[in-house]
Amino acid sequence: MIQDMESNIRTYLQPAFLICIAVLAISGSAMSIAIRRFNIYLKKEPIPLKKPLDLLNENDLIPYKVISKQKIENEEITKELGTEDYIQWTLEDPNAKIDSPVRICVLFITYYECPDRVPHVPDECYVGVGNQRIGADNLVFQINKDGREQEIPGRYVIFSNPTTDYWAAGTKFPVLYLFRVNGEYKGNRESARLALNKNIRGKHSYFSKIEWKFFNTSLGTMVYPSKKEAIAASEKILTKLLPILERDHWPD
Repeated sequence: MIQDMESNIRTYLQPAFLICIAVLAISGSAMSIAIRRFNIYLKKEPIPLKKPLDLLNENDLIPYKVISKQKIENEEITKELGTEDYIQWTLEDPNAKIDSPVRICVLFITYYECPDRVPHVPDECYVGVGNQRIGADNLVFQINKDGREQEIPGRYVIFSNPTTDYWAAGTKFPVLYLFRVNGEYKGNRESARLALNKNIRGKHSYFSKIEWKFFNTSLGTMVYPSKKEAIAASEKILTKLLPILERDHWPD
């Protein structure tokens, strides 16, 4: 037993082992010094919204009219969503033709005040409930902000609903979305992740996802817009919505 202990002690006193211990200790100290010196924050602190999303002023959205507000009742879905800071509103554009496929818009905005990941995006969520994704594009919206044109990245995803209903079989519908990450707009999950990961010197970190889709049922059946129609309608609603969120809700 004594010989075994002596053998173990001799092993721990080997130069190679002692060098490894020294290197690890120096590395740990150096990292601590670097973190303090360069104001690197490995763990972010939560940063709340200036004002909750559900207090968004409906009058600021005019000409759009809020015709309904939905809440997620299923606790499992809310848990999977990863936040309780969200709104899911249905808007109507009274200036669009009564049968226009962009007259109705379902708007879904979520906010994450201390994110450690970017959760599911429509590309996955809609497939998870039985739809088929048949195409997707990264794109850039042109919006008018403070009298000047601004480019906002976004994503356009097209789905098919393989329903057994004959009249709705094969219906294609688009879903659009974008992110606001630490004061920047990002158009897809990958760029949002990169923006979160690069913010090593920020004490706080957040992101918000805006998701929307257009449709119309005025003729007794579901009608969806073409890509061109969806993009034009998106630019119109984003020109109205984004300045409100920047001014009244998202952190500076």
